[in-house]
Amino acid sequence: MPDISLTMVAVLCLAALAAGWIDAVVGGGGLLLLPALLLGLPAGSPAAYALGTNKAVAIVGTTGAAVTYVRKAPVDVGLAVRIGLAALAGSSGGAFFAAGMSTEVLKPVIMVVLLSVGAFVILRPAFGTAPAPGPASRRRVLAAIGLAGLGIGFYDGLIGPGTGTFLVLALTAVLHQDLVTASATAKIVNCCTNAGALATFAWQGTVWWQLAAVMALFNLAGGTLGARTALKKGSGFVRIVLLTVVFSLVAKLAYEQWLA
Repeated sequence: MPDISLTMVAVLCLAALAAGWIDAVVGGGGLLLLPALLLGLPAGSPAAYALGTNKAVAIVGTTGAAVTYVRKAPVDVGLAVRIGLAALAGSSGGAFFAAGMSTEVLKPVIMVVLLSVGAFVILRPAFGTAPAPGPASRRRVLAAIGLAGLGIGFYDGLIGPGTGTFLVLALTAVLHQDLVTASATAKIVNCCTNAGALATFAWQGTVWWQLAAVMALFNLAGGTLGARTALKKGSGFVRIVLLTVVFSLVAKLAYEQWLA
């Protein structure tokens, strides 16, 4: 376990709790959790340790949220698993390239990602408010496997934050799912991407397991609660949370990058 204070451990645990809730509702919990790890870990720690520890924490909360969704939401588990297997392969490949990623590169990339997501959702106010009229065609399924599976899976292994949000957007756009169903499907896919990336980080020895175990308990609680909230409140609530999270984090990261 890295040499950090008990106060910082407590702060990281609270960040894991909030990230679990956010990730379950709309995805993107890593946009809170990864910056917290980058700030909380000892100065000079390689970014790969923050990425690896983030995956070890996130997989627990994501799994808890996925189980909650599957029990209560109309999720096509078979389709989600097919996309997830492609995502596992993509995330494993992305994680191989992540070892040389520096924190100086990560923060600006995350800000660009966030602004792109926010702009898309604002410009499409009806996006994800209605369920698909029927089963997805074979072409749409293949497109989802390529984009949400291989493409976003690779991004998840390479950088990570925003993967859940991108999955929700991709599944809504390609398969015409409403935001709640897309969130549920994304959790199953995200479990696979987390597993693929975590396996690679573990093999490389860039996971602080003791810290991750403590934070994972809080992430699990947040993820389970977040899934229940999304199921109860519906797509309109999910959209509001998405925009709130996106622009709050853009402001936070911009301050840290240029003003702090």
